[in-house]
Amino acid sequence: MSQFITTSDVRAVVSDLRQRQVMDVLRGATFIGVLLLAWVSLRPFIDLGNQALKDMSTGNETLTYLAFGGFAVLTLALAMRDNMPGLATLLSPGYLLFGGWILLTVLLSLDPGTSIRRFALTVCVVSVAAALMLLPKSQSELARWFSVAALILLAICYLGVLLAPNLSIHLATDTQEPHLAGDWRGSFGHKNVAAAVMAMLVFLGIYIVRSGAWLSGIAIIALSALFLIKAEGKSSTALLLIVLGLTQLTIVVRSFWGRAAMMLTPLLIMNLLSVGTVMSTGLAEIVSMLPIDPTFTGRTDIWTFAVQALQLRLPIGYGFAAFWGSSSIQNLPQGMEWAEYASHSHNGYLDTALAMGLPGLMLLIAVLVIAPLRDFHAADRDGNSGPLAMLLLQIWLFGLYLSSMESFFLDRADPMWFTFLLGVFGLHYLARFRLRE
Repeated sequence: MSQFITTSDVRAVVSDLRQRQVMDVLRGATFIGVLLLAWVSLRPFIDLGNQALKDMSTGNETLTYLAFGGFAVLTLALAMRDNMPGLATLLSPGYLLFGGWILLTVLLSLDPGTSIRRFALTVCVVSVAAALMLLPKSQSELARWFSVAALILLAICYLGVLLAPNLSIHLATDTQEPHLAGDWRGSFGHKNVAAAVMAMLVFLGIYIVRSGAWLSGIAIIALSALFLIKAEGKSSTALLLIVLGLTQLTIVVRSFWGRAAMMLTPLLIMNLLSVGTVMSTGLAEIVSMLPIDPTFTGRTDIWTFAVQALQLRLPIGYGFAAFWGSSSIQNLPQGMEWAEYASHSHNGYLDTALAMGLPGLMLLIAVLVIAPLRDFHAADRDGNSGPLAMLLLQIWLFGLYLSSMESFFLDRADPMWFTFLLGVFGLHYLARFRLRE
């Protein structure tokens, strides 16, 4: 056997090394690019003083469809190349049943055109989120990519506040909600979205610190927390602190049912004392005795209308994403004309029932509420916990609680929905695989 390396062998090794380097750069660039697309969007810094402005979302833009469609193909191709077993685990009964029911509600929608368009983008976004968490080959890669994307987003938001405050801060001249004047929103269309994303970035910063990147992690925590305060995100701030406290208690509470009671009881209470007040006079009386606005800044009117509409179509709903802002809302009674212009009910669970009926809501609870908690418990039980599992648990739990006040479940390219999906799919994979250190 020859002991010499031939020129062709050297060329093969160099070629293989270069190919690996190119793929590493491609994986990292794709991961960071997708996060920035979801967080910043293709339509940042919206002028809220524009009288013609009706829809602040980016879901109806052709470029957004094309961008997420392209990234769906790319991320799936990269994931299939290196981690096909991970993708195969997504063919679970829960995901298949939920996906099948969503498709049925698209076909039976009262506004099929709207449902089909919104379903197409949602499929692309979910596909990207599902494949994205399979791209990093190690925890150090994942932490580094998260860090780069988060710092770029924060730089964009802060530069917006400094250089274009009229497009980054709510103004008294805004056509909607002028009372929010002075609240920071950065590149986002509303301060509530900005606050929610910043809260999630705080979780991310803590994870990066625990992963060993102290400087970038502390910078992300500090900048995100300051922006959260300037956005006047009271709900997101409160939920941030609650989630940090509850998730740390998982170190003490070790049983699945104990963890379920600890984390999901607050979720049940939040929904009972919000949407539940328009269905029960007893609950309404309880809330009236609390030191809060019993109308939840006018949301009780929206919930009342939504619950009445839901009672007409409990089995199947109005169709996927086909209630608010579609032709499904017709012949409105006097005094309810505002419903034609509402974009959601400020409750993700109620909006899910409106779109897909009670079976759809039950499936969503099974897939997005129960399954991720089981996945975290399984990962922890098998010794696959740690900073990453805690990050994903915090993002997931924060999203569940926030959905009691906001509506972003299945909402196409919404940044809160996309980040929440990373938590859901990340926990799914951690329950089944280990990511190298």
